[in-house]
Amino acid sequence: MVKRIIYPPIWLLFGLIAIFASNEYFPGPRFLSLTWQIVGGILIVIGLGLLVIANGLFTRAGTGVIPFRNVSALVTEGIYRYTRNPMYLGMLAVLLGCALTVGATFALLVPPVFAVIIELRFIRPEEAMLREIFPQDYPAYCERVRRWL
Repeated sequence: MVKRIIYPPIWLLFGLIAIFASNEYFPGPRFLSLTWQIVGGILIVIGLGLLVIANGLFTRAGTGVIPFRNVSALVTEGIYRYTRNPMYLGMLAVLLGCALTVGATFALLVPPVFAVIIELRFIRPEEAMLREIFPQDYPAYCERVRRWL
């Protein structure tokens, strides 16, 4: 197994830094309006909410939140009935919300890059691991619930 030193919250931090650096140094065409700031703010709140709710469900199930560590339960209730990756989706929503709030076109490149990194570096390997740990339950869960939305 590949050792992952840079965990998803650090990738989120890198994304936020990239958004604010882009806004400052390479904004591209601007789309500043109160509407985009409100939409961005709503996405940030939704993203943070997803992170809190998903973390709470993991804690209640007694399983680890850190990827690839202490996996003891397959969480399929609550928000996990709608998305298999609410924490990653929450981080993506925070990044998209920040990109919309700053109003810099090039900042909008950060969320899709984050999604690709997270999918390749975490989601796909996690899925393989969960298939090994829960050989009957996880594939059935994947049949019912989409990866992102």
